Amino acid sequence: MASDAWADAIELGTLGTDPRRLTLLVRAYCHLCDDMREAMAPLAARFGWAIEEIDIDADAVLEKRWGDSVPVLLAGERELCRHRIDAALVTAFLVDTGANSR
Repeated sequence: MASDAWADAIELGTLGTDPRRLTLLVRAYCHLCDDMREAMAPLAARFGWAIEEIDIDADAVLEKRWGDSVPVLLAGERELCRHRIDAALVTAFLVDTGANSR
């Protein structure tokens, strides 16, 4: 999803309508972003979730809103993690939400 579409989805309340998709907000040259991406890949694969990455530097609105807060892992509009992954929290979320979305 392009950042314009992402911003539109927030305004329309449709962000996260795919119940098994997470959004990872990142920027280039961000070692914490790399760490979260690497940590999330096996979790997402294990539980059958997709991860969509959005580079906040590609959109001035996103860059202004999130700034130095990246990486941020979102489930719809819900923030799951910022800067570092909480694997136990994310795993519990994926299991619980995945079981409820089937």
